[in-house]
Amino acid sequence: MRFHQKLLAAVSFGVLAFTASVGASASPANPQVGSDYRVLEQAQPTDSGNKVEVTEFFWFDCPHCAAWDPSLTAWVKKQGDKINFKKVPVAFRDSFVPQQKLYYTLEAMGKADELTPKIFHAIHVENQRINTDKTILAYIEKIGLDKQKFLDLYNSFGIQTKARRAAQLQEAYKVDGVPMIAIDGRYVTSPAVVGVALANQPESMQQAAALQVMDHLVAKVAAEKAAGGAAAKKK
Repeated sequence: MRFHQKLLAAVSFGVLAFTASVGASASPANPQVGSDYRVLEQAQPTDSGNKVEVTEFFWFDCPHCAAWDPSLTAWVKKQGDKINFKKVPVAFRDSFVPQQKLYYTLEAMGKADELTPKIFHAIHVENQRINTDKTILAYIEKIGLDKQKFLDLYNSFGIQTKARRAAQLQEAYKVDGVPMIAIDGRYVTSPAVVGVALANQPESMQQAAALQVMDHLVAKVAAEKAAGGAAAKKK
């Protein structure tokens, strides 16, 4: 088993153990706290205004992140202007930092949306290693991006700051496995959380169930925001 698969199994254990201990049946069509999602003990600040903030914590080397990415991308597109979607690359150890910098550099170049699925494909289908400064630069040259522009950003203070901020968010949201979704700085769910009650089902079904839970939570937060706005206007 490759290293990243072993590590993924380890970091995902916390999510599965927590959810299994709740003992409630998963019901994605009518999600329940504890079995289908959890509430953070300390809500995190968001900056999405009237939109619902949705954040994915992910890792390029994670096979489950790669498998879920197409469905998640389609879900985000379907939400339209209702949500403000963000991706946060995690670092469970220092060796993950180059991939964090890779994502944020591509984001700064306006290439993250285009290249993220291609990087997943290169890693998980073509078995390319894109996880060190050297292998990342080799990949960037291979696909024809401006090498100097990439390097200037990749090594910049701004990108290093974003990587440090990602680590702070990871800690604040108690991320113990990926992929993980946070909604409105309060709710956390994932295919692994929802999948405890669907353990004998295909991964694609667990992913679909997680998207159902996300639909519910986004609608819940949107309704709360609308009600709050209406109440403010009456004052």
